[in-house]
Amino acid sequence: MNDVPAQWTFSIVIPVLHESKIINTLLDSLKQIKNDESVEIIVVDGSPTQDTLGVISDKDVRKYSCPQGRGRQMNEGAANATGEILIFLHADTFLPSNAFSLIKTTLENKRYIGGAFALGIQTQNPLLKMIASFSTLRSRLTRAPYGDQVQFFRKSFFDKLGGYQHIPLMEDVEIMRRVRKNHGEIVILSTSVITSDRRWTQEGFLYTTVRDLIIIFLYWCGFPAEKLAKFYPWQKE
Repeated sequence: MNDVPAQWTFSIVIPVLHESKIINTLLDSLKQIKNDESVEIIVVDGSPTQDTLGVISDKDVRKYSCPQGRGRQMNEGAANATGEILIFLHADTFLPSNAFSLIKTTLENKRYIGGAFALGIQTQNPLLKMIASFSTLRSRLTRAPYGDQVQFFRKSFFDKLGGYQHIPLMEDVEIMRRVRKNHGEIVILSTSVITSDRRWTQEGFLYTTVRDLIIIFLYWCGFPAEKLAKFYPWQKE
């Protein structure tokens, strides 16, 4: 199950919902990453209008659609992936220039089934930078990195787990619980991905920070994701 593939092949799965303004910028950035391996890019649109898929200019990108839900969309992408390594990337997050070599070096150690990156936020706000540092520290202590840290897995292990649960949020935390139950060991890389500060800008720094902390706390206390989802605007579409 944890064998190193004879030829390194990566599948980048990007779940999207109304991301037509930024998707091509992200896809262009992926083409700039230093790489000697085989990489495929899969975009899965959760909107019935498929508006994000409609603006993608790169003909090599594989495009799919399915009902809305980040976990559901990522599973759809994984089901159609041919790579041995799955990388789950949010549309507003950018990988470092050596991302593939870092993942390859990490997973050459057969004890690891996957991992994630440290979190960086594209901002000049010192409080947001502090939040990014705290999130990385928290993930190292709990071994439960969030999705905006770009989770990656050996496909064999991901398939054994059954993928992400079809829950409206916290699918990234939930899968890490099952990773631990299945005795999977992950790595939190020291190199950061860079995610947009748009959530804090659009919804307000104080509100977003307090809301996220409360929801995370309640989820860890056992509150179902379905009830917590009503506090997130994208769940109201």
